[in-house]
Amino acid sequence: MLVAYKHDEEHILREVVPEEAEKGSWLHTVNPTEAELKQLSEITGIPSIELRGALDPEERSHVELEDEYVFIVINTPVLRETLDSYDTLPLGIYVTERYLITVCLEYSGVISIFLNNQYATFRTYKKTRFLFQIMNRTATLFLQALQQINRRTDVIEAEVRASMQNKEFFQLLELQKSLTYFTSALKANGIVMEKLLRLRNNVQPRPLLKMYEEDEDLLEDVIIDNKQAIEMVEMYSLILINMMDAFASIISNNLNMVMKFLASITILLAVPTLVFSLWGINTGVPWEGEMIGFTAVTGIAVFATVVAAVTLWRRNFF
Repeated sequence: MLVAYKHDEEHILREVVPEEAEKGSWLHTVNPTEAELKQLSEITGIPSIELRGALDPEERSHVELEDEYVFIVINTPVLRETLDSYDTLPLGIYVTERYLITVCLEYSGVISIFLNNQYATFRTYKKTRFLFQIMNRTATLFLQALQQINRRTDVIEAEVRASMQNKEFFQLLELQKSLTYFTSALKANGIVMEKLLRLRNNVQPRPLLKMYEEDEDLLEDVIIDNKQAIEMVEMYSLILINMMDAFASIISNNLNMVMKFLASITILLAVPTLVFSLWGINTGVPWEGEMIGFTAVTGIAVFATVVAAVTLWRRNFF
C-alpha cells in the first residue's frame, strides 16, 4: 500500500495521487510490494534497496545522513495476539527536500493518529516537526504500553495468589520478555533523538532538518519522555523479577505445607493399621476368641490414633 497526503491551505489533510505529490507531501507505505517500492523510488529518488532497509523486522534504531535525504529508524511498540505479549516494530522515516516518507512492515499505531489528522499541530509540510511528532507519539505509546503492562501485572498477581498453576508464571514471563524488548528499543531510540538534537548545529548550506526553536523544544520534551519510559521499564522489570521470585517461593512453601499435611494423614492411617496388624498375626494374642476382643482392639487403635493426632497438632503438622 502506497498513499500520499498533504495539508491544504485550510489545514485539512487530503489524500493525493502519489505520482502527483507536491513539495511538502507525506508518502506512507505499509508492507510495500516490489512494484510499490520501485514507484516510491521513482517519486522520491531514493534507491529501492535503501527503502527496503526499513522493512527488516530486526532493524535497529539509527540515523543515516545522506546528501539527498536523512534516514531515521525508530522502534515502535506493538501488541501481539495476546494481552501479555508486546514487541517492537521498526519504522523507517526518510526526510528529503520535498517529502517525508514513512515505511513500515506492519500497521503501526504511531501513524494512525496522523492518518486521522488527530494531532493538533501536525502539518505535512513541516517535515522536521512532523518527524519529532512521530517520535513524540512513539514515546507516548511506549508509556501507555508500560501502564497497561503494570495493570496486567496486578491482575496476574491476584490470580497467582489464588492459584498454584504455571499459567500465570508463563504470563509473567511474556511480560518480562516484552519489557526486555522495550528496554532495548527505548535506549536505541534515545540515542537517535540525542543525535538529531546535535544536528541543530548543522552548518550545511541546505540542511534537510531545519530546526526552529519550537522544534528543539519538542525534541527535548520527547527525549525527556523517552528517558521517563526507560526508567519506568527498568522499574517494572525489577518488580516483575522480584514478583516471580517471591511467588515461586510462596508456591514452593505451599507445596511443602501440602506435603506435610499428607504426611500427617499417612502417619494417622498407619497407627490403626499397625494395631490391627499386630492382632492379625498367626499366634496367640490377648482376647483371642472373646467377644470383647474386637471392641478392645478398636479402642486401642482409636486411642493410639488420637495420641498421634494430638502430638502432630502440637508440632504444627496441621
